[in-house]
Amino acid sequence: MMCRTGQSPDPGQSPDPGGEQDVDTTNTVFTSLLEDSAEELYEQAPCGYLSTLMDGTIAKINHTLLSWLGLERSRVVGRMRFTDLLTVGGKLYHETHFAPLLQMKGEVSGVAMDIKAASGRRMPVLVTSRVKTSDAGEPLLIRTTVFDASERRAYETELLRGRQAAEEARRQAEEARRQAEADRVRLQQAFAVLQQSLLPSQLPEIPGLEAGSYYHTASPDLLGGDFYDLFPLGSDRWAFFLGDVCGKGPQAAAVTSLARYTLRAAALHDADPVSALTTLNTVLYERYSSGEGRFCTAVFGTLEPHDGHVEVHIASGGHPSALIRRADGSADYLHTPGGMLVGVLPRATFTAARTRLLPGDTLLLYTDGLTEARIGPDRRLYGDEALRAFAAAQPAQGPKSLITALGGLLASFGDGLDDDTALLALGVPAPPHTRVSDELT
Repeated sequence: MMCRTGQSPDPGQSPDPGGEQDVDTTNTVFTSLLEDSAEELYEQAPCGYLSTLMDGTIAKINHTLLSWLGLERSRVVGRMRFTDLLTVGGKLYHETHFAPLLQMKGEVSGVAMDIKAASGRRMPVLVTSRVKTSDAGEPLLIRTTVFDASERRAYETELLRGRQAAEEARRQAEEARRQAEADRVRLQQAFAVLQQSLLPSQLPEIPGLEAGSYYHTASPDLLGGDFYDLFPLGSDRWAFFLGDVCGKGPQAAAVTSLARYTLRAAALHDADPVSALTTLNTVLYERYSSGEGRFCTAVFGTLEPHDGHVEVHIASGGHPSALIRRADGSADYLHTPGGMLVGVLPRATFTAARTRLLPGDTLLLYTDGLTEARIGPDRRLYGDEALRAFAAAQPAQGPKSLITALGGLLASFGDGLDDDTALLALGVPAPPHTRVSDELT
């Protein structure tokens, strides 16, 4: 069913007399509302009106503005100037800006000022003034409207307060960020110093032997748990070790320090590699078994230089097997299967092995950060076989050369290397003519 508007009445239907009466009543009400006199509209306007002579003397003012000021008309008209209604700051602004601009342009609109009531209360207002001129263009008087801007001032004040609060919050956040960054730098520096204290500052010079080392820190914000050392035992014998503590941070650093000094002390008492690892196992288990378990993997060994070769005796506790790069270009692991983690059980079994290093041979010890690095688009593990092939491809130029090559390899991993990595290489220098031949090859 469709409804239509504006449809003409049925010619046969008589008009509703009640409807005509309602229309007449409505018209009467509107007429009465519109019968405001001009004087009443002026006096009761929702804004202030005033007219002044050209010197600013008030000639006329409406009731609204008088009520805001709290003044009687008799005290204002002919007795006060417009500037007398303003605060001190308003007077200065009127004299230096408002009045000159009004004289030059003949009209100034929406200028924010404050008027001063008889009670001393300040009231923010927006002032608009226009100069009335004669037919000849001579200025006669100034007509001014004054609008109450209290709500606007409150809104602007709130906005300003919010902006200041936001700027203060931003300043404090920036200051906190700078402080946090400074603290982070200091912490990194402290960690770096502490990390270096857990490693030898430099490896000793050993007659007939060459040694090289490298340490990669995965994050400057965390202390690593990798450690190594090379030190004399006396009677032309040397001891070495390399290990990896479970975890990172200060707790791991404490275990690293304990492991390092325990192995050095144990080696001076009994240099047998299995005995040294057994002592470390006992110390770690007794120290940490009652709380959060702390353990490590480690390789400990001794070196006995002889004429033309070095005898190596090594033992491993759950650590990756050492790799030997031979002078003939081959590379194989010195397997030590069955060695248990150090510090997990009160009694642990460790596996020993022996080998002989000839001129040009290099023994490489490393932590699992090297072989567990992620490479390629599929993020696969680098692995033991890749390391063996890399070592075999290097020229027989000694431990330091191999360490340099491995440092470049670690750098090539980029973010795929997410763990600390320690390297320690020991070897017998090749004869000079062998090195020249390898370089030419």
